[in-house]
Amino acid sequence: MTSPRLSALIVARNEQQRLPDCLASCAFADEVVVVLDRSTDASAEIARAAGSRVIEGAWELEGDRRNTGLDACTGDWILEVDADERVSPDLAVAIRRVINSSSHAWHQVPVDNYVGRRLVKHGWAGSFGTTSVPRLSRRGAKRWRAQRVHPGLDWIGKEGPRITEGALVHLVDRDISDMLRRLDKYSSAKAADLIASGDIGSMAGSLRRFGSRAFKSYVSRKGYKEGAFGVLLAFCTGAFPLLSYLKARLEPEKHGRAPSGEGLPR
Repeated sequence: MTSPRLSALIVARNEQQRLPDCLASCAFADEVVVVLDRSTDASAEIARAAGSRVIEGAWELEGDRRNTGLDACTGDWILEVDADERVSPDLAVAIRRVINSSSHAWHQVPVDNYVGRRLVKHGWAGSFGTTSVPRLSRRGAKRWRAQRVHPGLDWIGKEGPRITEGALVHLVDRDISDMLRRLDKYSSAKAADLIASGDIGSMAGSLRRFGSRAFKSYVSRKGYKEGAFGVLLAFCTGAFPLLSYLKARLEPEKHGRAPSGEGLPR
């Protein structure tokens, strides 16, 4: 019986420095599709030289550009990998084994998150980071929603057992300053999503989410085991929804709404 074909999908923007290692780690797949969003560097040339199929364009919403990539893949299964991630050899072996035997529609994949050279195992929670992602799916089983940052997912079919061998090695932040820049970038995109939805929420609700998410990061997800780094991660995890709300409320003109403020949600 013919083995299922695997597509690796990489969505990136101006990632010429990190793309070569990402592409090399995906070489075990039967095809590699690279979607480049408004890239102006050498990413396209690098991807084509590695034998990848390249799709270039401009998408305002993360969900739309990821769905463009899913539609372009021709494999029976699709593995989504970001440019700052690497597929470990053990994970590559596990993925091949799973797609050869699975009767399910999708599987969670483990993630090892690095800040600089430090592996941060604990404290990832909410929209600021995770240790498991639903990145392996059958073609046609997954659709991303039309949102700018961390879009939701719609599924057809049932989830299978989580893969436990190996990991996606995620070079999430170069240092603390990079982590704070990511918090700023993500919260700006989320503010735009909140404004577009017509309901930015409330100060009280945002403050509650700050506390609950910081607690989840530091206590429930055992961020305390990371020492002072766990405190930093808990702060960023809690601050994400609060900053998103504050940007939507205080600076709507920067995130998609006229500055008059008339008719603004709470």
